[in-house]
Amino acid sequence: MDLTSGPTQFFWSKDRWLEFHTSLADTPVARVVLGELVCSKRLPFYQEHIAEAIDTLQNAGKEVALTSLALVTLKRERKLTADLVEMGLPVEVNDLSALPHLPKGTPFWVGPLVNVYNEGTLTWLASLGATRVCLPPELPLESVEVLAKTAADLGVAVEVWGHGRLPLAISGRCYHARLHGRTKDNCQFACEDDPDGLQVNTLEGQPFMTMNGVQTLSDTHAAAVYQTDTLARAGVTALRLSPQSQGFPAICAAYHALLQGDATAQTTAAELQSITPDARFSDGFLQGACGADWSADRAVPAE
Repeated sequence: MDLTSGPTQFFWSKDRWLEFHTSLADTPVARVVLGELVCSKRLPFYQEHIAEAIDTLQNAGKEVALTSLALVTLKRERKLTADLVEMGLPVEVNDLSALPHLPKGTPFWVGPLVNVYNEGTLTWLASLGATRVCLPPELPLESVEVLAKTAADLGVAVEVWGHGRLPLAISGRCYHARLHGRTKDNCQFACEDDPDGLQVNTLEGQPFMTMNGVQTLSDTHAAAVYQTDTLARAGVTALRLSPQSQGFPAICAAYHALLQGDATAQTTAAELQSITPDARFSDGFLQGACGADWSADRAVPAE
């Protein structure tokens, strides 16, 4: 099992974006997904640097793919999706409306925002040319095991969400714009002020979720450190790590050490906490009563 860096979900300046993806060249990730997943208005700010990032990552031996948007609603967004194919790299589909833009027989990847919940869907996507699928992060281990077996029979690589805030929903409305009293068309890119999203609390002041423009994310950072052995035995081929603004190369290194057997789940969890001291972790979708559960909290202390 190896590592994939997913697309950046947040809006960063072009310099920050390029610096981040340049830093990935020195990390132990096997592949990187580039591009804009959440809001097409962000893309022009760093679009000119995408080719440079591709060259840097490929020269470092990384496999590179380009993400489609998670929600395509405008004519220009359909054109942007069609233009992805012309770059000669695998396209990671995160909205099925991207499929008609792929020439018949073109291999593609499937991102975690596509609802691959059963063997029938996975088989259908494979018949269209899917060669790699990152399963939705809300699937439990039992479902992952079934789908990983089906994928192996189909010759499709399977990824599972390994680390990062979980993508929960995409809306036609921009939460960041509304918070600042602006319309979506005149958002003035308020989301750039929150490079890892904006925490949303309940009326009682408890952390609840994270806002990222038109996207809703979990407040907790999912971390599959306690399930890697089970996932590997099930046939999962990669963990998907979702970029964050601080400490991401160190996070990649921590997961690599775990997968190589140079660290335990407990020491890796502690390392992740030291990298992001304010983060709360979860793995409840994989193995818990609810998504926000965390295996470390359920562990019984040794006597």
